[in-house]
Amino acid sequence: MDDNEDLDYVEEDYYATLNLPRNATQEEISKAYRNLSRIFHPDKHGNGENKQKAELMFNRTKKAYEVLSDPHQRAIYDSLGVKGLETEGWEIVHRTKTPNEIREEYERLAQDREERRLQQKTNPRGNISVHINATDFFSRYDDEYYDTGLLPSIEVSGMSMSQSIEAPLSRTEIATLSGSLHLQNGVGSGNFLLSGKRLINKGWFEVDCGAGNGPVLGAKGSRNLTSRIFLTGGTTFHFRPNAIIPGLTGTSAIQLDKNTVGYLTYNAGLQNSMSTVVERNTEKYHCNLTISLGIPHCYIAAAYTRKLLEQGLKLRAALKGGTFGFLSECGAEKKVSKYSSVSATVCVGVPSGVMLKIKIIRSTQTYLFPIHLSEEIIPAAIFYATVTPLLTYFVLKKMLFDPMNEASKQKNIEKVKETNSARMAEKRREAESAIALMGALFERIRKDELKCEGLIIVSALYGKFSDIENASLEEADDMGFVQQNPLVIDVRIPLQCLVKDSQLTLYSSSKSELPGFYDPCFGEEKQLKIDYEFRNNSYSSLFADTDSVRLPVVTNEPSHAPKSKRSRFRNMNYVENLLIYARNLSPFYIFSMVISLSVVLLTAYLGFTGCTATLDHDERSEEQQNSSSNIKSAGRKKTATHNVNDMTDRSDDSAEDCSNDSEQELESEDEVNRKLHIESLGQLKSAKLKSLEKSLTEEQRQAEKEIERAQLAAIFELLKKQADSSNINEEDLKEQLSLYR
Repeated sequence: MDDNEDLDYVEEDYYATLNLPRNATQEEISKAYRNLSRIFHPDKHGNGENKQKAELMFNRTKKAYEVLSDPHQRAIYDSLGVKGLETEGWEIVHRTKTPNEIREEYERLAQDREERRLQQKTNPRGNISVHINATDFFSRYDDEYYDTGLLPSIEVSGMSMSQSIEAPLSRTEIATLSGSLHLQNGVGSGNFLLSGKRLINKGWFEVDCGAGNGPVLGAKGSRNLTSRIFLTGGTTFHFRPNAIIPGLTGTSAIQLDKNTVGYLTYNAGLQNSMSTVVERNTEKYHCNLTISLGIPHCYIAAAYTRKLLEQGLKLRAALKGGTFGFLSECGAEKKVSKYSSVSATVCVGVPSGVMLKIKIIRSTQTYLFPIHLSEEIIPAAIFYATVTPLLTYFVLKKMLFDPMNEASKQKNIEKVKETNSARMAEKRREAESAIALMGALFERIRKDELKCEGLIIVSALYGKFSDIENASLEEADDMGFVQQNPLVIDVRIPLQCLVKDSQLTLYSSSKSELPGFYDPCFGEEKQLKIDYEFRNNSYSSLFADTDSVRLPVVTNEPSHAPKSKRSRFRNMNYVENLLIYARNLSPFYIFSMVISLSVVLLTAYLGFTGCTATLDHDERSEEQQNSSSNIKSAGRKKTATHNVNDMTDRSDDSAEDCSNDSEQELESEDEVNRKLHIESLGQLKSAKLKSLEKSLTEEQRQAEKEIERAQLAAIFELLKKQADSSNINEEDLKEQLSLYR
């Protein structure tokens, strides 16, 4: 059965208050504190009611920052929580509490200190072992002279009990009183022992005296030789009616490594033996190997225990063989509460047969029940010894332990609610104040996310859901009337305010300590259900209270929003650019942009018409000049012809070459004149465009730039597709884009 701890103290989670992981750095702590200070600083909220709410939230944030930013206070808080900062002589942290809460907490702490003091003074330890003989179940003894009956007989063949208490006499001296009682097959024995231990430098020394089957005197001691080696030894004297039997024992131990220890032990007296033990103990497993040589028994034993700490389970297997026979063990130990555990072990050996050992550990008390099932190795006995404890545990857990735990838990929860009603009401007021102060930040973040089609929190519910699929803030009662669901709260605004760069990150701690949250159902299992939109797609996610949250959860999609408009245009096609751009513009801006665009087009049309007319006029004048120059050149040619007739010694080939050279010179002159004319037209057009640009307003110029960017983005996408199909490299692609510019 679970031990429900007293939960009458509702602690604050400073890491959740700042939305930080447990391993947050000092830089992350300072950054989170600055972000929350911008929201809750009283100077940002005037002098009205909002300022009082801001002071409440700012003091809570500042308190969390002061603890986590101080390495000493943070170490105490991580180990002991808020209690460690307020009690046991550590630094006091200011808390706002009612007088009843202060008085109740003082009484509880005083009672806890008194119980710890009593436990330290007495340190009681006890063991009870009951030996049960159930061999009649599997191998009945038939006697013709004795009626065994219909049912097999079960008898208690032996019992042993031991108890010890300690009494500290001083800081270095301890007195211990212990006693034991043994019964076996109708024969009993008992003894008691009084010992005094004194702590000395690098060890201890102990003197024992007692009585049982005669008086007993003894002395023991231990000393550390080095940091890795220590010795323990002792001697005892058993006084019998006819003799004094001495005993001697000694142990030498050495630390082989961090997790391994080796022991060498020698015993002389009633039993003579020498044994060696190598033991290794880690967080995941424990194993040991023992070799013993003695009279009358010699044996070798090995044991391995696997620790499953998360499940509170230990699995153990052991083998032992020697002159007395062979024994194998297999068992499991389950932790059922903070101070209690149950174990079951099946032992199979020769000549011991089959035995089931049930052990119950409650704090420092141990109860052992060895049940002897058969004197021989019988498969049925092994099967029932393995299956019966498991079935018994699950049946008792479902029918007895769980209902008792649930009833005890509910009772404790009601007690906590009653004790901390004022504190829980204060937490609710803090959450409502935080939501009221987050209004402006919520609108700004939501507007920014809408612009970039980022993370939009549509709905967020926190609490206990009766129907997860149809979770809502309202529920129907037994009469069918719809009413407010007290176990669920709306946290859409706080979560949207935690969105940064289209991402939401919550760390693995209770969400009830986040700004704008509170616990609507203390002690119950809570969940967080979030419906959100990302990139115009709708999603829904469900998380446990202590789960880490990272949104958005989208496959094959980048999880962060583009940082600038230019990067958004590059990642979308031309039509999407125009739609996003038009959606982000105000109506007045769109109207002014349309007018500006019309003026630009009209001016461009008029300028183009004027340029065409000028070009026609220039072409006609150029033709006239060419015709006159042709006439003059023809006259010069005639004169030259008469002169050439007088020079008969020149060849026809040289005459043809000269005529070709003259024609090339004329064509080159025409080409130069044409280029000069085109340059003059370009200068005229640029002058007209500059004059038009001066007449545009700043908003019109901005609109022109945005349109140009959209066009360049579309051209870039087309060029990129062409480049992919024709294997054009990136440099050629940039050169073509510069030509379009």
